[in-house]
Amino acid sequence: MSHTVTIKTEIRDATAVRAACDRLRLPAPVQGKTRLYQNEVEGLAVQLPGWDYPAVANLASGELAYDNMNGYWGDGKELDRFLQAYAVEKTKIEARRRGHSVTEQPLADGSIKVTVQVGAAA
Repeated sequence: MSHTVTIKTEIRDATAVRAACDRLRLPAPVQGKTRLYQNEVEGLAVQLPGWDYPAVANLASGELAYDNMNGYWGDGKELDRFLQAYAVEKTKIEARRRGHSVTEQPLADGSIKVTVQVGAAA
């Protein structure tokens, strides 16, 4: 049986953040205080390609802080790519933790089809 799922992504898993960075060949995320133009935030900082300031995940709240000045300091598509990679990696981690197998298939529109086979660990 097939099901379509819509996910609202909250960034709460450091392992999935690291896996998303690896997947996208980004530098390893850095935990600590980070300056975002005039503000300072604390969390797990991810440097996105072409961005002046990193995106910073507060794992406790699930929120992602960033300042790309409406696209002047970084292309929003890079943030979208990271969020997609995080969602895929988090899904794989959770499915495998529950003993399920996971496959993924890139689609022509840039989305990724993730299939979880319940009870079929790989």
